[in-house]
Amino acid sequence: MTSLIWILLQFLTRAKKQFNEKYEKNPKCDVSLDEDFDVKRTLGSGSFGRVVLAEYKKSKKKKVYAVKIMEKAKVMKQKQLDHTMNEKRILASISFPFIVKQAFAFKDNTYIYIALEFVSGGEMFHHLRNAGRFGEMRTRFYASQVLLAFEYMHYLDLIHRDLKPENLLIDHKGYLKVTDFGFCKKIKGRAWTFCGTPEYLAPEIILSKGYGKAVDWWSFGILMFEMASGQPPFQAEKHIKMYDMIVSGKVEYPKHFSAELKDLLENLIQVDVTKRYGALRNGVQDIKNHKFFAPVDYIATYQKRLEAPFVPETKGVGDDSNFEKQDEEAMKTSETCKFEEEFKDF
Repeated sequence: MTSLIWILLQFLTRAKKQFNEKYEKNPKCDVSLDEDFDVKRTLGSGSFGRVVLAEYKKSKKKKVYAVKIMEKAKVMKQKQLDHTMNEKRILASISFPFIVKQAFAFKDNTYIYIALEFVSGGEMFHHLRNAGRFGEMRTRFYASQVLLAFEYMHYLDLIHRDLKPENLLIDHKGYLKVTDFGFCKKIKGRAWTFCGTPEYLAPEIILSKGYGKAVDWWSFGILMFEMASGQPPFQAEKHIKMYDMIVSGKVEYPKHFSAELKDLLENLIQVDVTKRYGALRNGVQDIKNHKFFAPVDYIATYQKRLEAPFVPETKGVGDDSNFEKQDEEAMKTSETCKFEEEFKDF
């Protein structure tokens, strides 16, 4: 075992111990949206609820957060209670440079809130659409950070299950942050829940075979393909047709892909899990040591010492110009506590 791998193993072992200690404690925060935050505007919205930009009033220096707001009734109706509880508990316990940090998690009578660090550069999705596609150097730069984040998460027995450009944020230095842990789960062995984004679903999820960490490496391959080409490899108007395409595993690679990139993707977008990179005997090392990633200095990447190929324009703390304007919605908090028993551990 080389000294570098030994150092990495020691780091991951300490990280797992720290994660497990925090995960078991499941700490709670005594804060309030109205009393402790000044809400600026909505940054994004979806079926889960919405995310608002909010300044924390009780800090001497200006601190802003992206606060995810979910209505308890909607969480229950969509049968997302377990996913939501997992998200809060996991985000409170992890710590890694390329994963968004959770500052607070709290609730009131009607809503639950997860306050995350605000990443001012906006979603990768936005920048990818503006660029059309990324060159291979930029693709490699971003992919290496996701690779390290997944290596860390998988060592903690976590699977993300929803990797996509919308769930990757770019910070003011041009580095990535993985976000949206709504489908993240701590597992030993297999999971069975059908969840994720259609274009990024691994075949074993679609086929209801039971699955493990290898689904993240499939989606990692899909992400790299989309970054380098501008579009995911499997697309169709109807999901059932797209699922057939995914299960078949037949991919048409653009001619501009280098031989190294194509070779790596052929081993990631691999229907047979027993042949998929990341799930083999050498685990993540098969990916890290692939010739496509040969130029990568993983230590310098982890320490953010490399010059980013793209740095988004930002004007300081709280600059929200990289996020599109959203319609605002009024919040109505009930006088009585909703689903008190179900959310008692939030």
